[in-house]
Amino acid sequence: MEAYVRESALITGFAPGLSSALASRFLSRGFRVAGLSRSGDSARAFAADHAGFEAYACDVTDREAFACVFADFAANGANAGKGGAPSVVVHNASEFMNRDFLESTEADFERIWRTSCLGGVHAAQLALPPMLEAGRGTMIFTGATASIRGGATFSAFASAKFALRGLAQSLARAYGPRGVHVAHVVVDGVIGPGAHETSPVPREKCIDPLEMADTYLELVDQKPSAWSHEIDLRPAGERF
Repeated sequence: MEAYVRESALITGFAPGLSSALASRFLSRGFRVAGLSRSGDSARAFAADHAGFEAYACDVTDREAFACVFADFAANGANAGKGGAPSVVVHNASEFMNRDFLESTEADFERIWRTSCLGGVHAAQLALPPMLEAGRGTMIFTGATASIRGGATFSAFASAKFALRGLAQSLARAYGPRGVHVAHVVVDGVIGPGAHETSPVPREKCIDPLEMADTYLELVDQKPSAWSHEIDLRPAGERF
């Protein structure tokens, strides 16, 4: 397996599950990794046991705060002689809501859109300039079944995820020719283990987060002559 030329990764919406699995995989490959979560608690807990991981408390809907975190992480890397801005960004930040449309408020729609889509806008606005300057980079946006199919009680969540998918498509068309690989991953299923503890979905029907992370790293590894823009991940028993 080839050594990575990309030396750092930034993950938004950091929490146990996919984000922590991604961080583990990136760290094992020699990356510096930053994890951003609104409270910072999940990221700090992970950082306590993982050298090379930097934890940040950051609301990705706040562009100024996000920009400060991005600049700090880039400066830390530059000062350590390990590159500057992240050349891999994974936008996982999202807020889930399952509620009848008539019981959903305008504030619900705006809050969920701001986390999922506007947070992705901020991530892209910050990450793209240094990636374009370097002529390479990878941005991965994590979607859901709701990115392509609006369920009866998922109007707010689906509208935000549809918007994020459209953003990813536009960015891929605009910046792929300039060396930036933009991918959108449709997650069709419950991520586990752990999810089964609060969900009726049994462990064997959940998506393993470490195996998901392996697929994300495959996207990072892809060569420009054969890039994937959109892939879907689901357990074998999931209906679709």
